[in-house]
Amino acid sequence: MTLKNLNGLNFNKLSENQITELEQAAKRARINSLTMIQGANSGHPAGAFSSIEMLLSVYGLANLTPENADSFDRDNIIISHGHVSAGVYAVLAEYGFVDIEDAVKNFRRCKSAFQGHVVREVPGIDWSTGNLGQGLSAGVGYALAQRARNYKGHVYVLTGDGGQTKGQLAEARRVAVNEKLNNITALIDLNEHQICGDINDVMHCNIKALWEADGWYYIECNGHDFNELFDAIKKARELDSPCVIACKTVMGKFGGVMENTSEYHGKATGEKNYYDIIKSLGGDENLLASVNDYRKKNLIPEYHGRLIKPIEPVLEFGERFRYSPDIKTDNRSAFGNVLTQTGELNYKKTNHTPILVFDCDLAPSVMTANFKKSCPDNFIQCGIQEHATATISGAAAAGGTLSLWADFGMFGLDEAYNQHRLNDINNAGNKLVLTHTGLDVGEDGETHQCIDYVGLMRNMFGWKILVPADPNQTDLITRWMLKTPGCMCLAMGRSKVDVIPEFYDEDYKFEYGKAVKLRSGKSGSIFALGYMTQTALKAADKLKAESNIDVSVYCVSCPLEADIEAITEAAETNFIITLEDHHVRTGIAPVIAMAMAENNLHTKFKKLGVSHYGLSGSSQEVRKFMGLTVDGVIENVNELLRK
Repeated sequence: MTLKNLNGLNFNKLSENQITELEQAAKRARINSLTMIQGANSGHPAGAFSSIEMLLSVYGLANLTPENADSFDRDNIIISHGHVSAGVYAVLAEYGFVDIEDAVKNFRRCKSAFQGHVVREVPGIDWSTGNLGQGLSAGVGYALAQRARNYKGHVYVLTGDGGQTKGQLAEARRVAVNEKLNNITALIDLNEHQICGDINDVMHCNIKALWEADGWYYIECNGHDFNELFDAIKKARELDSPCVIACKTVMGKFGGVMENTSEYHGKATGEKNYYDIIKSLGGDENLLASVNDYRKKNLIPEYHGRLIKPIEPVLEFGERFRYSPDIKTDNRSAFGNVLTQTGELNYKKTNHTPILVFDCDLAPSVMTANFKKSCPDNFIQCGIQEHATATISGAAAAGGTLSLWADFGMFGLDEAYNQHRLNDINNAGNKLVLTHTGLDVGEDGETHQCIDYVGLMRNMFGWKILVPADPNQTDLITRWMLKTPGCMCLAMGRSKVDVIPEFYDEDYKFEYGKAVKLRSGKSGSIFALGYMTQTALKAADKLKAESNIDVSVYCVSCPLEADIEAITEAAETNFIITLEDHHVRTGIAPVIAMAMAENNLHTKFKKLGVSHYGLSGSSQEVRKFMGLTVDGVIENVNELLRK
């Protein structure tokens, strides 16, 4: 039996038949979720049991069905406490999103879509859940995307109570109020238990006061009573502010030995307890045996997950800006010019993808202030709240916008790494722009010198990172980034740099993954990351003028990709030097060295980069101390030639 989606709140009261159907569905969902967990001998049964009525109510009332699950124009549901996945899958089966037999037999099995924590590949799931407390940020991102697309839908975020102490959740609350979002409702499974016991014993938290202090309307209801849940959700939808519903529940409700204890928060009940609970719920006691028999056969499950792709933006682009060789400017300004131009060309135009730009109190420094002036409704000020902003921007992209967040490297990536990892897992497709990277923020000292951005991105599988060498290359790379689907990071310094003639040339076209050869020589080769290309070129010219030594210089703007053709060519010279304003062990040096090893290429190899945390001084002084200067490069070239 498939439950009928109520698809809205256009009636005043649930009928007796509807309540009976929901109560019967709750029993089936408990039976199926407990069987999933016992079959896998792994999972979170008690929390799943306490959340069942919440889940059935929200999925029943939201405009979200198997038919529209892949559309942007519908309501969104975010499961923040994703460890209750067995309960979620059981409820999704009740509404026809998934096949219950598939879910029960393949829960937590390798290659199955029914993972231990909910993922977007399962229809009806809008966000793959990571750490507790991040779901509200995702909900805010979806709510902002709905608003930007002029869609009058609603976003529901279901959370647990143990995660209410998380700082990211508080950040997201404040953004929602600051943006006057009235299209978002949060529901808390308030069962007062977490892994280590009573929530009040683990960490003091006045949940009601926290939400109200941040400006949310607070409602309490019985989280196991469908009438009360319906009335609370209906009231929340009628408010002109974000609303939270504290659903008072019983941990492990209707779960016998699981009730009112934290013992089964994160483990299966065991077979004896399982059969006692199933019997009390009127379930089929033979169900588990069939599941165990299936799993013992170790058959690889047929994958029924959906393919998640980031959007392909529909945008109008203007002509490129051209910075002549007699102009000296910074790459971040070139980025800002493209962003403002593109924003103006597409702002509030029908059938164009909305561009949302997020800021953490740094707009004048990261060059998004002009976008704010030109496209004020699409500029989202999040304050100094980087964790929430990272997730919000990712979810806004997943919700159908071109979402871009610009910040300093240390804050935008180092501080919010896990959030970007989740954006990657969700295949969100957001754009991250980092300025003040490397040693180019010299005076701020070692705490603010972001020298690990390439290394951090190397740990992920979907992100692309772009590091331009001069303003003209920045212009072309920014345009490529804005029009290309996928999670991408544009990383730049803050200082003014020279214009490289080859990138000014109208024939130059940016090609992702391609190392651009700017000088040609047979004595050796230098691969330079981003604006360090400027140092490499000056060193090459000085070597030629003073010693008649010809070295090739390759500009690397895509450090996660190894250009095998260029590396093969360079390996035929006397040496390869890598030059980067980055941690020497995690930047382009290991990428190129690994490519050489895998392709059986041999030549002398030297890596130049940041060897330890830097000092406080001008960027030139700090780079000199690291040996990352023209003379430092020349010294290493001569040393390699002597060998």
